[in-house]
Amino acid sequence: MGFAESFKALSDPVRRDILEMLKKGRMSAGDIGSNFDMTGATISYHLNILKKAGLVKETKQKNFVFYELNVSVVEEVMLWLAGLREVSEEMER
Repeated sequence: MGFAESFKALSDPVRRDILEMLKKGRMSAGDIGSNFDMTGATISYHLNILKKAGLVKETKQKNFVFYELNVSVVEEVMLWLAGLREVSEEMER
């Protein structure tokens, strides 16, 4: 996981919406897709970008694929952003 992949993944509103849904708990790809007016292939594309960025984890159970937040990567990005804020506040003083 690199920050470039994370920020690319976060740049799209659909992917941000998916992350918002997953903060309530794991969901199947079908359940995620039912919240959007787009094809399954398009949802799969967005989920793959989130997966490559390390923001979500995938678990397969029988015929279903479930997705959940990868909290450690989300926290890493948040810590980095918080560090930028601290530097900015120090410069304002």
